Amino acid sequence: MEHKSNTAPLYEALLAYRDSGQRSFHVPGHKNGQVYRGLLEQTDQQQLDGGAGEIHRNEGEAKGKQSSGRSVPVGEDCFRQAEEERYGSKIHGLTNHDRNGTDGSEADVDVVPVSAFLEMMRLDVTEISGTDDLHHPEGVILEAQQLAADCFGAEESFFLVGGSTSGNLSLLLTVCNEPNSLVLVQRNVHKSVIHGLMLAGARAVFLEPWVDPASGLAVMPSLETVQAAVQAYPEAKGVLVTLPNYYGMGADLKPIAEVCHEAGMPLLVDEAHGAHYGQHPELPASALSCGADGVVQSTHKMLSAFTMGAMLHVQGPRLNRSLLRQRLAMVQSSSPSYPVMASLDLARRLLHTQGANAFTAGLAAVVAFKRGLAELPRFRLLQPWQQLQQEPPAGTKPVAGGNSEAAGAPGRLEALPAAALPSAAGYTAQDPFKAVIYDGTGVLSGYGLQQQLEVRGCVPEMSDERYVVLLFSLGSTLRDAEHLLQALQQISLEQEQSQSLGEQSQRLTKEAINFISTWNNFQESTPFSEPIPFTLQPIMEEDTTEVSIDNCVGLRSAEMVTPYPPGIPLVYAGERISAAMITRIKLLRDEGARFHGVSDTSLQSLKIIRELLSLEDTL
Repeated sequence: MEHKSNTAPLYEALLAYRDSGQRSFHVPGHKNGQVYRGLLEQTDQQQLDGGAGEIHRNEGEAKGKQSSGRSVPVGEDCFRQAEEERYGSKIHGLTNHDRNGTDGSEADVDVVPVSAFLEMMRLDVTEISGTDDLHHPEGVILEAQQLAADCFGAEESFFLVGGSTSGNLSLLLTVCNEPNSLVLVQRNVHKSVIHGLMLAGARAVFLEPWVDPASGLAVMPSLETVQAAVQAYPEAKGVLVTLPNYYGMGADLKPIAEVCHEAGMPLLVDEAHGAHYGQHPELPASALSCGADGVVQSTHKMLSAFTMGAMLHVQGPRLNRSLLRQRLAMVQSSSPSYPVMASLDLARRLLHTQGANAFTAGLAAVVAFKRGLAELPRFRLLQPWQQLQQEPPAGTKPVAGGNSEAAGAPGRLEALPAAALPSAAGYTAQDPFKAVIYDGTGVLSGYGLQQQLEVRGCVPEMSDERYVVLLFSLGSTLRDAEHLLQALQQISLEQEQSQSLGEQSQRLTKEAINFISTWNNFQESTPFSEPIPFTLQPIMEEDTTEVSIDNCVGLRSAEMVTPYPPGIPLVYAGERISAAMITRIKLLRDEGARFHGVSDTSLQSLKIIRELLSLEDTL
């Protein structure tokens, strides 16, 4: 089948259905928004009967009015005019009267959505003639997915309407094709991966992530860790890693793919935050181009699809695609959202037609922000050490403690002797659209800086104890960058005026010595865990007992110990507890970290599987 990259077959099919004028005798029940347009027409008629004029109707059907080259129903047109004239007010008095208010008066509640939402409802269809079937595509969905595969460099691509979650679930359910299948998994993974292991009844060997020594942030398992785990468990059904991490940090995936393939294992990559990778020379390479066999991307995160819109890309012979299709049908709705799927089609068409130019404006906004940040010495930018060796932007000078240093470094890289440079093997690539900043004075935590930014109209992606992640994209503008820089400048000035930085610095320097991050749950002494069984069967209360945390080493946990944020488990239920885990738990506990999943929130004890205990271990 020949494809034209400048078309969007699924989206165009929805437009054709919208404009066909066909009567709906199928779901959805809103009848392409007709339920609300009917209410508008009723209200129009009531106003006309009151002397507002006369519009001829034929059995309640409005005559069309030409707008933007197509026929627009009178009711809908009236709604648009009213919205333009009185944004946010009652539309032609179309309200629902609630006479049961606490004060006995009528409470007016709008019942008609705004015109943009009403228009989108006209594209909300189901599996009918001409719109194809996601779970057995033969028409426009099949063509849209084939175009996506061509755009992203896959052999086959699948649309996901449940976000990357549905992709992770389906991949794990595919490779874990029998009970107790063993899979090698990066420890700091999204919870959907854990749910996939539970659904599959699999066993997981968790690989400890490599930690950037400058920032203290966990990235992905090192090549050496993957090699050792593959050699120790040659029966593993596959390897799953996350790249990039939430901060946009990553490294070269090719060596890991080679190790997996030499062992006959597929490499699965949760690339939720990297759907744009490989689409511009300034962006890191995509996981597919590095040899990954199955890749999950959240097209809605960094590209232009609607929320929940994602894709699963596959290549090579190592995945059973027939089984994968069956697993996808299991975990995805049988009534997928057509607007979400159409948005995936459009996101792909944008890349296919614009190419690298699609990112020009967004990258310009990022560059403008980073240049402006260089004039604000208080705020610093996280980036790989290699980038620090490059020449600084024009008009700036490399100074000790400058704002472009890596987090926690004593000064610019040029000031450090070569022997003092940390290994950068696990952090060689940074997504330019993820600007990770922090307060170099230490006065504001990441949480505090986010709060200050939100007060000034800038909403970051996320924050932790130290960092704030500012997410730019191909939709960002120079005005966005200017607004952000103005907000940071105001924060800097206000902090200087309202606080004694000398006293604050002394206090926070002391705190920094004991800085603990809940985002980095890793065990330095052990590169990977022993196999941990996952199941949907809960651990029964009568099979557990509480044991002092000091006596838990070597026992299997009956509960999942999860520091928040962000929710990366430190100990999984069924996992044998190591001395390093206990040390980490105590450290986080004493620093005031919050934990989910534990019965004793004070972390003086843990629930342990009873059958593994001896009497002297119990309280």
